[in-house]
Amino acid sequence: MSARFKRTVLLPLFCLLSGAIATLALAADEVNIYSARKEDLIKPLLDDFSKQTGITVNLVTDKEETLLQRLQSEGANTPADLMLTTDAGRLAAAKKAGVLQALKSETLAAKIPAAYRDPEGYWYGLSVRARPIIYAKDRVQPADLSTYDALADAKWKGKVCVRSSDSIYNQSLVAGMISHHGEAKTEAWVKGLVANFARPPKGGDRDQIKAVAAGECDVALANTYYLGGMSNSSDDAEKQAAAKVAVFWPDAKTTGVHVNVSGAGITAHARNRDHAIKLLEFMAGDAAQRWYAETNNEYPVNPAIPPSATLKAWGEFKADTLNVAKLGELNAAAVQLMDRAGWK
Repeated sequence: MSARFKRTVLLPLFCLLSGAIATLALAADEVNIYSARKEDLIKPLLDDFSKQTGITVNLVTDKEETLLQRLQSEGANTPADLMLTTDAGRLAAAKKAGVLQALKSETLAAKIPAAYRDPEGYWYGLSVRARPIIYAKDRVQPADLSTYDALADAKWKGKVCVRSSDSIYNQSLVAGMISHHGEAKTEAWVKGLVANFARPPKGGDRDQIKAVAAGECDVALANTYYLGGMSNSSDDAEKQAAAKVAVFWPDAKTTGVHVNVSGAGITAHARNRDHAIKLLEFMAGDAAQRWYAETNNEYPVNPAIPPSATLKAWGEFKADTLNVAKLGELNAAAVQLMDRAGWK
């Protein structure tokens, strides 16, 4: 076979194969997520997205620290397109580690208030979590409660339950206090709060609620979606415990109730960036936001979507307007302060 013939035949063949490979690549419509949220709290949304778009969603779930370390070690070779996690502090840590990329989206900007997203677009909140005071109905009157600060008063000595300082939710609460009141005043508050603990911190938020119901303490700090889950649980013991407590919204006359977000950001080396953006916008959409409210007992980040009946039953509240990105910025200061104050 002559060299000319080889070039004549092989060149069209090469072009044909290249086109076929490109077609296969485009046909592999997928998006890969690293999620710190449990599968049952996110998978139904992802399945709906796949049904509507034809884009396959591959989900990997693990603890926040593990996923962040994995993204860092994988670098440019990571398969992850989207990182989904449970707290603004975690999102800020991912941004600081350089594993996220900035994104500007008119859709996300329209649906997600500025206070619930990174000012530079590295991550966006997808659901809002409030952390109010949970109190025993039979031992505490709402008139006895007022602010987070007041939980450090001597009258609450031996009556406060809260999880450990390792909890990112408590770290973010303290970070918010630092932002509003400064370190000195916040440290004095934390010392007073620690002095009022009914027991050494242990367990999760559900355990604090159960402790109040059981009479081990009179008040606790907990995210409301845990109480919502207990109120709607198939476990009679959890439902009974939830029925013995109520929600008090602190700081109504000042800064408002501490709130946080679950949220997500596009990874720095996303290979399916367009699909990841489409998924992020889908999760900020009306249907997904209703699902967050009805199924997860979280407040929709989109203010146009009403809360569920369970959430409405607790009444309206004034939410802190502090940009939640500040919670991540002040995380290190909060952790150091809690350590100094003896919050184990």
